[in-house]
Amino acid sequence: VQLQASGGGLVQAGGSLRLSCAASGRTISWSAMGWFRQAPGKEREFVAAINWAGDRTLYLDSVKGRFTISRDNAKNTLYLQMNSLKSEDTAVYYCAASSVPHALKNSGLYGYWGQGTLVTVSS
Repeated sequence: VQLQASGGGLVQAGGSLRLSCAASGRTISWSAMGWFRQAPGKEREFVAAINWAGDRTLYLDSVKGRFTISRDNAKNTLYLQMNSLKSEDTAVYYCAASSVPHALKNSGLYGYWGQGTLVTVSS
């Protein structure tokens, strides 16, 4: 499966962005999906994950209440709605697909990765 992330950009603190991740090659309907991010000079970290049905989600504590992960299996697409953005949210955001149906935080359990989209939050 190929994943194409989009929607990143430059936004002021307090603003919003919506990331999308379009999958092609095969359906992601039975796969857990996730968003990860990597800030300059830091390791990649988990941001959010969603199970195959879209009714179970996991979040990094620092984004709870601000970010919402969702999916549209009919469109083979994953989303991340990011509100109340902070400068510390600045990073390259990656979408990922797992071969298992339940939501996961461990990046090692995701076998497919998108190319990343840059989010820059100015303070």
